[in-house]
Amino acid sequence: MTAHPVTASSARRAASGGSGDGGDARPADRRSLLTIGSVAALAAAGTGLAVITLLVLIGFVAAPHAGFGLRAVLRTAAMIWLVGHHVGFSFRGAGRIGMLPLGLVVLPGALLWRAGRWVVRAGGVGRLRHVGLAALGLAIPYAVVTGALALASRSALAAASLPQAIACGFLLALAAGGLGGARELAPWPRLISLLSQRGRAVLVAVAGSLATLAAAGALIACVSLAAHLHEAAALERSLAPGAVGTALLLLLQLAYLPNAIVWAIAFALGPGFAFGSATVVAPTGSALAQLPALPLLAALPPGVHSALPGWLEPVVLAVPYLAGGLGGLLLVRAAPALGLDVAPLLGLVCGVASGAVLGVLAAASGGPLGDGRLTAVGPSPWQVGVVSALELGISMAVTAGAVNYLTLRRAGALPKQPGPGRADPAGPRDGDGDGAHLLYLDRWAGEESPADRPSSPGPAALP
Repeated sequence: MTAHPVTASSARRAASGGSGDGGDARPADRRSLLTIGSVAALAAAGTGLAVITLLVLIGFVAAPHAGFGLRAVLRTAAMIWLVGHHVGFSFRGAGRIGMLPLGLVVLPGALLWRAGRWVVRAGGVGRLRHVGLAALGLAIPYAVVTGALALASRSALAAASLPQAIACGFLLALAAGGLGGARELAPWPRLISLLSQRGRAVLVAVAGSLATLAAAGALIACVSLAAHLHEAAALERSLAPGAVGTALLLLLQLAYLPNAIVWAIAFALGPGFAFGSATVVAPTGSALAQLPALPLLAALPPGVHSALPGWLEPVVLAVPYLAGGLGGLLLVRAAPALGLDVAPLLGLVCGVASGAVLGVLAAASGGPLGDGRLTAVGPSPWQVGVVSALELGISMAVTAGAVNYLTLRRAGALPKQPGPGRADPAGPRDGDGDGAHLLYLDRWAGEESPADRPSSPGPAALP
């Protein structure tokens, strides 16, 4: 089958029902992708900074701000914008802040998504293999912008990590801009169809298992917070943030909600997470010290106690195996006919891939909160990655193997094995029964002299 290139004009014609002018999209001029990407990078960063600056300015006006001026507002906005790129800060005398809200990544990610689509459209990119060049044209200048903001936001009290700002800005722009550029060329079903059948099956299985774990993690986090809602309300009243402060505090907690979901997944997997050195929150028990006064943390009461009722602990620990079982089922449903030994192997591969994703999320969801005992906050990345790979991989492999066996058996496609009363697939042998054909083999067929041959060849059965 010949693969046809995916063009932006064909994708737009398909989205509009096939109408169009019939010509390929052409760039308005001969500007390079790097120039177009630089414009898009500045536009994305400027828009995000404007939104963050507006929120900081509202808090600046509503809260006491003695000794602070407009320069401090702009510096704080730049710092929050870098936090949205998962860039940590070091504070003089307080250590490093590395536990950052994952929810803030949505704003720069969405802006870079749109920027990637604009670069592809304005640059006249017409082939899918050229989207990577467009993404690089966006990511390189965007990394320069984030690096410049890291330098500009430094003060005598706080300093952003310059290498982390450059690396995180580049990776986020490359990923979000590349996905946006690919989506500009064609819809998702058409892009996914470019994968092989087994590749699509692996993608569906991994996405299904991770979505199940995310839903279970969100449910666990919400139930825990609802059970301690009274403590959360008391903490908020003790802070007395006011109307504007309450809204900003709500936004902050919503930004940390993805972190809470990842922590709940680590809790269900078994390793749990920590909130300070020598602390742990796991299904088998909880041991915590005094926590910061954040209402969201009311779901983690301090002290030594059981984390779950006795009857609920096996239910929570069974969640990863249920997610793996669903992933194995989706793998067999989405894959073409698989061999008996191929299905479990693919299930194991899906489990390892899911474990790698969860390990990365665990690393991104935690980090230090200054020095002292809060240097270790969040789940352990390697523990989450290894445990999830084992639990999901084994459950996926077992489920995929069993479902694939039942599918082949129902379709009558299982390999036949010779048994009593069945003909040997190797062929008939001498003396197998009445009417069996005798096969004679001339063992001296290759001899040069006929005199060396016996007078009459004897019967022999083929092996």
